[in-house]
Amino acid sequence: MVDAELAQTGRRERKKAATRAHISAVALELFLARGYENVTVRDVASAADVSPTTLLNHFATKEALVVDRGSEISAELVRTVADRGPGVGILDALRAYAHTRIERAVAATDPNTKSFIALVAGNRDLSEYWRRTWMGHEDVLAEAIREQAGISPEDPRPVIIAHLVLDAIDFALRSADPRRILDAAFDVIISGGSIE
Repeated sequence: MVDAELAQTGRRERKKAATRAHISAVALELFLARGYENVTVRDVASAADVSPTTLLNHFATKEALVVDRGSEISAELVRTVADRGPGVGILDALRAYAHTRIERAVAATDPNTKSFIALVAGNRDLSEYWRRTWMGHEDVLAEAIREQAGISPEDPRPVIIAHLVLDAIDFALRSADPRRILDAAFDVIISGGSIE
């Protein structure tokens, strides 16, 4: 009986994930074609062939339809810290991860990726939602740092480092010269704030 229940749960979760991915893809297509402001949640639900209630069960807000990689990003951050090579420091691993994220954005040649970046950057609500979602990974990253460094829960350094790293990536992505800004930010983080 337990195996049947697990199989049913697995099927249900896969179906939910597929529905969520479908709705998100349809929403992005509509937002890119018509503009974010010109598309309603009802429009997305209709185009995705789901009820507005079903859509809202999967996405709490219109912004969430666009920014939908939270668990994926959290997992990337944890892997970056936990799976770094021998002799590679936590900050060095996070710096490499940050450069990878920046390169994906800067070197994007796919028209959909470029359009997505422009969509988020060009809309204040989406931009603010993206930032809140991005900075929402702070606790997960701080816990990964704490665990890997063997630091006590009372020590605030992992939270501070997580905040600074995530903020540095966000700040770099919003700048005219993301690579230079990212390097400068990590130089400051690694040096402990020294500017001499």
